[in-house]
Amino acid sequence: MQLSHFGTKFSGPSGIVTLMDDLGNALRDNPGIIMMGGGNPARIPAVLDCYRRHLRALVDDEEASFALLGRYQGPLGDYDVRTLLADTLRQRYGWELTAENVALTNGGQSAFGLLANMLTGEGGGGMRRLLFPLAPEYLGYADTALDPRAFVAAQPAIELLPAQQFKYRVDFATLPFDANVAALCVSRPTNPSGNVISIGELDQLDALARARGIPLIVDAAYGAPFPGILFEDDTAYWNDNVILLLSLSKLGLPGARAGFMIASPGRVAAFARANTIFNLASGNLGPALAQRLLAHDELLPLCRQHIQPWYQARLETALACVAREFTGIDYRLHRPEGAFFLWLWLPALPIASAALYERLKAAGVLVIPGDSAFFGLAQEWPHSRQCLRLSFALPDAQLVEGLRRIAAVLKTL
Repeated sequence: MQLSHFGTKFSGPSGIVTLMDDLGNALRDNPGIIMMGGGNPARIPAVLDCYRRHLRALVDDEEASFALLGRYQGPLGDYDVRTLLADTLRQRYGWELTAENVALTNGGQSAFGLLANMLTGEGGGGMRRLLFPLAPEYLGYADTALDPRAFVAAQPAIELLPAQQFKYRVDFATLPFDANVAALCVSRPTNPSGNVISIGELDQLDALARARGIPLIVDAAYGAPFPGILFEDDTAYWNDNVILLLSLSKLGLPGARAGFMIASPGRVAAFARANTIFNLASGNLGPALAQRLLAHDELLPLCRQHIQPWYQARLETALACVAREFTGIDYRLHRPEGAFFLWLWLPALPIASAALYERLKAAGVLVIPGDSAFFGLAQEWPHSRQCLRLSFALPDAQLVEGLRRIAAVLKTL
């Protein structure tokens, strides 16, 4: 089969395809492997009980079950859930929102990929690019644009902190911001590092974007307003120049493949038209569950009372285990401010993180090598080959054993 440029690009090698392939094969090849690699959310009993209760109510209601299974949504998605979400966010944060500010999506990955290709590429007298002001960033972004020149990233400043920790900060002095930048994008909290970019940094980025008439995209898949997996700053950020991407996946619903885009009505309408062309309609399951959670005022309380505390407890277990098991290893952890990952920096690592990943897999623990998260940088950076992403969305016993195995392998190096 002879492929077009589009076909060649999206059927070729990709970091996110390799990740998902490895996740799919790992348990089949080694049923006892400890999965510290993917972004799968934890199995939290109280959260699952809540979802089962609402699913039963949907299935038992004849009209609701038909709407769930037998109807397409319109281009923007179900009006009632968009209205409920707009009302909830207006009441919680004071944002001036209506249903016209909200579009349903088939998850954050799908929404970002569509936005990236709407904004970047040849046009307007040059190559339009999307700027990530703080690398590393989510590896799933890296191959979503049709043009390989579409993404550019900035190397961060590194602040060394006590207790073997560090933090990335936006280096505004070296930000490669020029006339060809079509949008700025940050994830908050950042996947993979768990960094939560400050409100002050966001304000500066927003001011740069406004001055050029371009949007600031904030991907809050792990953050506020939901699922709220934040350990220090739980502030949500939006204004009429921000495109805010929300997801239901990290609420414990990755199989629903659903999310929301919050933006000005014009941007929402443009996105919805493109989404209709590529996807026809968004799925019904995620919005139907979200509608019930919002209508019963359970969505944000579920995050505060069950989801955030569960991850906070796992984080404390992980940090205590690292302090105990990593004695004698030259390491630093990014300060864990949000999401459910430890971002491990090994400055003296004598092999690349990709090679370390293979050794750890052989030792029965699956992690994510950090090199794929540094896409878009203008030049090689040794730091990019010295990092690992470790998920702590695991039961305590598995989490402790996984970290013990990682430490054992590192000590051999």
